[in-house]
Amino acid sequence: MHSSPGQDPSLPFIRAVGRALPSHYATQEQLIEAFRGLWATRHFNVERLEELHRSVRVRGRYLAVPLDSYAKLVTFQARNDAWIREATALSEQVARQALERAELTPRDVDHVFFVSVTGIATPSIDARLVNRLGLRGDVKRTPIFGLGCVAGVAGLARAADYLRAFPTHTALLVAAELCSLTLQREDLSIPNIIASGLFGDGAACAVVRGAEAAGARGPRVMASRSVFYPDTERIMGWDVVDSGFKVILSAKVPQLVKDHILRDVEGFLTEHGLRRSDIRHWVAHTGGPRVLQAFEEALELEGEALARSWESLREVGNLSSASVLFVLGETLEKANARPGDWGLMMALGPGFCAEMVLLRW
Repeated sequence: MHSSPGQDPSLPFIRAVGRALPSHYATQEQLIEAFRGLWATRHFNVERLEELHRSVRVRGRYLAVPLDSYAKLVTFQARNDAWIREATALSEQVARQALERAELTPRDVDHVFFVSVTGIATPSIDARLVNRLGLRGDVKRTPIFGLGCVAGVAGLARAADYLRAFPTHTALLVAAELCSLTLQREDLSIPNIIASGLFGDGAACAVVRGAEAAGARGPRVMASRSVFYPDTERIMGWDVVDSGFKVILSAKVPQLVKDHILRDVEGFLTEHGLRRSDIRHWVAHTGGPRVLQAFEEALELEGEALARSWESLREVGNLSSASVLFVLGETLEKANARPGDWGLMMALGPGFCAEMVLLRW
């Protein structure tokens, strides 16, 4: 495994990543102000709710629709209709951007993997992209719902699995998450208050190419690992209620990271003859401040190792599955990676589970 990437051309590579945010933006203080009136009539301790909102260390977020439009989105149908409209538009935007960066056209795409957990559609969003992008009629499509935050890494791993079987092909992984449209305004539970302060909206697209495709530039996907933690189904997810998706978000998540991630990462790396010190680029999902701190502590990472994840969290919040692809895009563009560098992508999500992808430049 220690041969240079140029000597090991058998593995898929990530050619480019596109990223986009909706056009509507609100600072955290503007969002708190918008919630304050609602909270004040239904909760005796508004200061505590505001404190929870600020504790997630998010400066502001981009929103699928204007801030004053959310009060009108009362039903599941209204929320989901907005999700279909905005997710389709953002997905088209990031796919075009990623293909342009990869110096490819929509006709070059053989398979589209689409991941989201914030809305549902049949035909799925990837189907809606076929006409909008001008994809070929024989394009394969794999929509994946329900993986949540972990889907950015899991989707990349599944795309790489596919490309090992079809090494001349090109795949898109599109992640579109509009978390603001799932918010239950009447739910004053602690998980919902934290979610309303943490999660934002955005989309990302990775262009992944098989080993025999032309123009092999970018990190190789060397291996992947899935880890499922038994009896943790109520740690994270949704309860589907009349008004849409009601968040399940346990306070146990950081402790689960501390209990398991060191063993899981070291076991994965050891199989490939690597140690933690060999990883130069850590690409971690922006799960929230306590999750990022748990990653740092458990893996004994240096202060700057997760700097891009922390910055993404501050600037745009947790974008669920798209978050780790935002961090990957920043890493590809700004990390000054050298040939032979190792990277590790990692994310956690409903299940409860972890996904890891080993990269080499």
